[in-house]
Amino acid sequence: MNNYNFHIIILFFLAHQFSFAQQIKHVDFLKAEADISIVPDSSLVKGSINYTFDILKPYNEVKLDAKNTMFLNIKLNGKKVIVKNDNARLILKHEFQPSKNNTLTFDFKTRVKKAMYFLKRNDAWNIWTQGQGKYTSHWMPSIDDVNDKVEFDLKITFDKNYEVLANGKLIDKKEGLNNTTWHYDMQRPMSSYLIAVAIGKYDKKVESAQSGVPLEYYFYPDDSLKFEPTYRYTKQIFDFFEKEIDVPFPWQNYKQVPVHDFLYAGMENTSLTIFSDAFLVDDIGFNDQNYVNVNAHELAHQWFGNLVTATTGEHHWLQEGFATYYALLAEREVFGDNYFYFKLLEYIELLKQQDLNKKGSSLLNPASSGITFYQRGAWVLYALREKVGDEVFKNAVKNYLNKHQFKAVETYDFIIKIEKLHDKSINDFVNLWIKSETFPSLQALELLKSKSSFINEYMMVDCEAANSKCNEYLKYYVSDEAKVKVISQNSSLVTKDTFKSSLKVRQAISTYLKDIPLSLKAEYESLLVDESYITIENALYNLWSNFPEDAQKYLDQTKDIYGSNNANVRLLWLVLALNTPEYRESHKQSYFDELVNFTNPKYNFELRISAFNYLKLLNACNDKCLKNINQAKKHHNWRMVKFARNYLEQLNLEN
Repeated sequence: MNNYNFHIIILFFLAHQFSFAQQIKHVDFLKAEADISIVPDSSLVKGSINYTFDILKPYNEVKLDAKNTMFLNIKLNGKKVIVKNDNARLILKHEFQPSKNNTLTFDFKTRVKKAMYFLKRNDAWNIWTQGQGKYTSHWMPSIDDVNDKVEFDLKITFDKNYEVLANGKLIDKKEGLNNTTWHYDMQRPMSSYLIAVAIGKYDKKVESAQSGVPLEYYFYPDDSLKFEPTYRYTKQIFDFFEKEIDVPFPWQNYKQVPVHDFLYAGMENTSLTIFSDAFLVDDIGFNDQNYVNVNAHELAHQWFGNLVTATTGEHHWLQEGFATYYALLAEREVFGDNYFYFKLLEYIELLKQQDLNKKGSSLLNPASSGITFYQRGAWVLYALREKVGDEVFKNAVKNYLNKHQFKAVETYDFIIKIEKLHDKSINDFVNLWIKSETFPSLQALELLKSKSSFINEYMMVDCEAANSKCNEYLKYYVSDEAKVKVISQNSSLVTKDTFKSSLKVRQAISTYLKDIPLSLKAEYESLLVDESYITIENALYNLWSNFPEDAQKYLDQTKDIYGSNNANVRLLWLVLALNTPEYRESHKQSYFDELVNFTNPKYNFELRISAFNYLKLLNACNDKCLKNINQAKKHHNWRMVKFARNYLEQLNLEN
């Protein structure tokens, strides 16, 4: 998963770590063949499942997690049995003896309240699942324990006018009068939190990796122009990973699908990554926020997390740290060394600040923050590779994946592979980089400086107090990142020549130079046509504020720009148009209505939050706005819920 608001999700790896520990020692679930129908209007999932399992040692019960589920026709090895259903688990009491290929079959029905989400996009259903941290057992009886891996084959029946996606390879489609049954086959086992279903109105394009693995890319038909920028570099990243990791992609194919109002940036379900449609971008949006990092992160999880899975939250960095590190390696392949080293420097700053706030912790603390699991985990791997060398590191990773494939792992399982090839203990490294409560930021920075002249140059630049050297920095030789640093420290150093710099530097000008000198007005106006929606948004507001006499000109120039998927330019434009005297007076009601309409549930929650905030700023949250903010209190995303509650409290206080 790629999401830095991570703290709550780790509870998934703790809640069931003991509950099924004994069963796993005695019972080995091998395969699940599920045949389900989804009825979206009533949030209903119904169907049948055939589980195959071995009994390893004498045991007296078999359990499945099943939340608020009704069962019928329960049979053990073809014979009807009585089970206990406590609305959380299905418990079968029986004196089991060691045996192979036992079967447990049943019909089931559940009205889903969690882990499968029934949403609408453009009046069409967009249904998707999220098992990690939410439990697949809310919509399909399964085992909420990452240590129990099962081969899941799914048949899903749904409206024939939709695309239905699930893990594995589509081997059959049977069309009925109104519905189609999609049959997906998995060949290898996985943890149940990685089961996925996504349903919507999609088109797709397919290409093959160098190894021949099919790569399927899904997109909304009305977003066809965003297809290429969104999936840019995907095949390059996939091919790079297979070469760098040197372990073949473990699954039959790889699919990616955007969904409406997703809970996180992305989720690495086995062979089927689901990601937020906020990452669907056009060519301009690509320059502001693109899918490359999330794309690479979720793909890396197909090895680190899906092929091998951490036993408990204590070892969760083996998933998120590895995925963050390998995603960064992929970005290095695409964007170059300087990008790579600068991201590592950013990670140091995040970790150092976390320690200053006394929120740092050991990498083996299951209650650690996302910054610890992701960024510190990535830094551990970078530092370890520098310590033992490329050959030892790469071979150790390869051996670790091959030995523990389709199994659960602990930190020691990886460290022992390193030590065996390194031929010496790395206990001191483990104590400093992994076990220590604080991140060794000084050692990390020295290591980074020893590898990169670019980082040394960046660290050298310091212009919080203007001097002649800083003027030279903006004119000549330092990197774009260093120029951005100079502008952030002292925007008064910006000159006409500074505007001749790159897109990144011009974006920094729009961000930090808010009081625009008249001498720079013409150059600043040129920012309104940059290929960056962030730059356009910043420049529009700053120009409108500084030169009210030209406000109408700026609004006319930007009236047709929507911006990124959060409508950043359009939202600002509407607010400025409403607050510009004598500007299109006859249209102002329609502009206000459009602004209010952006609070509608059909939009992503990030966009809605921005619209609500603008309406609050205008003190103009009308009845429709209030209706939508009250609806938002029941949203499936906790961030939207928290915002809605705080918003309503503030409105009441102000009234």
